[in-house]
Amino acid sequence: MRIHVINPNSTLSMTDQIGRASRRAASQETEIDLSNGEGAPVSVEGYTDEALAVPAMLAAIRDAERRGAEAHVIACFDDPGLSAAREVAGAPVVGICQAAVQVAVTLASRFSVVTTLSRSVPIIEDLVESYGGGRRCRRVRAVDLPVLALEEDPECAYELIAAAVRAARDQDGAEAVVLGCAGMAEMCEQLTRETGVPVIDGVTAAVRQAEALIGMGYRTSKLGGYAWPRPKSGGFAPEAA
Repeated sequence: MRIHVINPNSTLSMTDQIGRASRRAASQETEIDLSNGEGAPVSVEGYTDEALAVPAMLAAIRDAERRGAEAHVIACFDDPGLSAAREVAGAPVVGICQAAVQVAVTLASRFSVVTTLSRSVPIIEDLVESYGGGRRCRRVRAVDLPVLALEEDPECAYELIAAAVRAARDQDGAEAVVLGCAGMAEMCEQLTRETGVPVIDGVTAAVRQAEALIGMGYRTSKLGGYAWPRPKSGGFAPEAA
């Protein structure tokens, strides 16, 4: 299997970290094709960053399909451009927020999300609702750290995130916690061990879901909503699946 994992921002160190998490999650025979959003913002923190990141991400997805990718993972918890990516790709496209929410509602009757900045809270709340987890999501908690601070001061970041996980357990009644940023992926196992809460990483969930979709032989439907983009000047020309 060959899975293309894209970090939609342009920070190479975060792309490398996402790559490590993806390869740990993947089966031994799975090849991870890693890319990042060239020319995109250094982090995705809000609607404007999302919009600026999407064009490079779509181009990378098309390039990865030409190289033989059998599925794509968008490794940003805002799932930027997910529907557009499904239009331009024949292979399945998995967003890490959607994958994590699906795991959370399978493992627990109630869950919370821990993310970086407060400005991300309404974005994530809307996504969780759209993925069918709204009633079961107790709260989206922010630790008020910029995304890049996860790398700049990892010890401080970990302590803040661990405290938020415990608060979700003790105050929200959450039975599981979803990590609301791809940059938190490497903290998942330690957080689970130290807090006793099932902590869900979207990168792991998405890579495993992508493997399952490939194994079942599924492709993105091209009937209706995810049909190939119509050919037009300046747009993406359709390609046969």
